[in-house]
Amino acid sequence: MLESLFVPTFIVALAEIGDKTQLLALLLAARFRKPWPIICGIVVATLANHFAAGAIGNWVASLFSPATLSWMLTASFVAVALWTLVPDTLDDDESSSFKRYGPFLTTLIAFFLAEMGDKTQIATVMLAAQYPHFLLVVIGTTLGMLVANVPVVLAGNFAAERLPLTLIRRLAATAFAALAVYTGYQALKFSGLI
Repeated sequence: MLESLFVPTFIVALAEIGDKTQLLALLLAARFRKPWPIICGIVVATLANHFAAGAIGNWVASLFSPATLSWMLTASFVAVALWTLVPDTLDDDESSSFKRYGPFLTTLIAFFLAEMGDKTQIATVMLAAQYPHFLLVVIGTTLGMLVANVPVVLAGNFAAERLPLTLIRRLAATAFAALAVYTGYQALKFSGLI
């Protein structure tokens, strides 16, 4: 049961480092200099976005046999592992048009939109399809987002100056690759091949 919480937290925290939403958190922190409304906006936006993504993952899991789902998850985790290696950029216009709404609402809107189709949202869909405790997955992916973004909001670019993003991206890609191996093993098992 706790695996449904801890694995998503770890995976999303790693995947989020260097992601465009982390860059957005840095930009918002620099513009507003009010960390708590920004953090609250991140929490609300992520919960809403990941709840929807988790619901989709949970629904998709009910449509396929365990073997088919395992093969789909294996391919998805490999794709996300490769995607994690590609650095994200942030268009300054993505958040500047919302600035007039204040730090909380700007963060809520910008984060919700930035997460649409993002690798952490896709990971939430996949993790919710893999683990049986839907709400724990959503809480875990949200915690992962907070683990990666709150330090950026509170400390600016402190971590980015001291940790090479290439190393962090490789660690995140390795974590997704490990999930691909695990789900691939499950797929072989469900298919009766081992």
